[in-house]
Amino acid sequence: MDLNTLWFVLIAVLFIVFFLLEGFDFGVGILLPFLGRDDVQRRVLLNAIGPHWDANEVWLLTAGGAMFAAFPHWYATLFSGFYLALFLLLVMLVLRGVGLEFRGKRPEPAWRTLWDRCVFVGSLGATLLLGVAFANLVRGVAIDQQMQYVGGFWALLNPYALAGGVTTILLFALHGAVFLALKTTGEIAGRALLVAGRLWWVALVALPAFAAYTYLETDILDRLGVVPGVIPLVVVAALVTAGYLVRRGRAGLAFGMTALLIVAGGTTMFMILYPRVMISTLNPDWSLTIYTASSSPYTLTVMSIVALVLVPFVLAYSAWSFWVFRKRVEARPEQLTY
Repeated sequence: MDLNTLWFVLIAVLFIVFFLLEGFDFGVGILLPFLGRDDVQRRVLLNAIGPHWDANEVWLLTAGGAMFAAFPHWYATLFSGFYLALFLLLVMLVLRGVGLEFRGKRPEPAWRTLWDRCVFVGSLGATLLLGVAFANLVRGVAIDQQMQYVGGFWALLNPYALAGGVTTILLFALHGAVFLALKTTGEIAGRALLVAGRLWWVALVALPAFAAYTYLETDILDRLGVVPGVIPLVVVAALVTAGYLVRRGRAGLAFGMTALLIVAGGTTMFMILYPRVMISTLNPDWSLTIYTASSSPYTLTVMSIVALVLVPFVLAYSAWSFWVFRKRVEARPEQLTY
């Protein structure tokens, strides 16, 4: 494995971990108006993700920084071509973050309702835009010979990309519902399991349908063959097992299965891309690859040394944080902060 491939894999891992961790955060935000029947219950839902949501976003920032340093042409083409879409994503992330931070600053119901809606809109919008963006990456976009995106904003909202966005919303909502069943107690945990069971039935139809759509709209057959390894089997087994565990009330194991779904989906996406990083629909030869878009070997070498030193500390801190806040959140107003 050369350094170009190594950094492609590392960036893929950063994005997949972001989907895995921020996925349940977004899912909780999407489910907030449906599972939280009063202020105390909504505070329980937000406290379940309170210690984690801002740290989870760091994985996205780190992935973007690694992309900028390791593959500057990829970063430049993506962030210039998808500028408006990424700006809207930033607005959604800010809206959600401000909502989480501000809702507990005043006791008035109208004040808290306003910021609860911001959390919902920000979570829903960010999830949709992320799904649309990455669906476009695997489908391909209009990139010319100068590595410039020449399509417009509306070209990004093609049917396949929108289907990817909706599927991502469904998957994150399912992931969030199972997380809440694991992280809360009593009535809220029971309703979260009920919602997870209903979302599972929709996912049982939507995820295979989107997978079939992917075979039609991308070059997955040329890249990976009819059966790309064992990933489809893993996805089907994880989805079926998740539904069984939800019905049995085994939230912890069900959360592991929804996490496996996200990891398998993200892995498939980056397997379709490799060794490309952005696919040109105008001419395959104009696609950006890990070699044409990369930094110098010296830069990649220095980055590898820095990553080898710092990444273990980041992983250790993340594991410690989840261990410290591992207990379930109860509906005790005196213990709730958000």
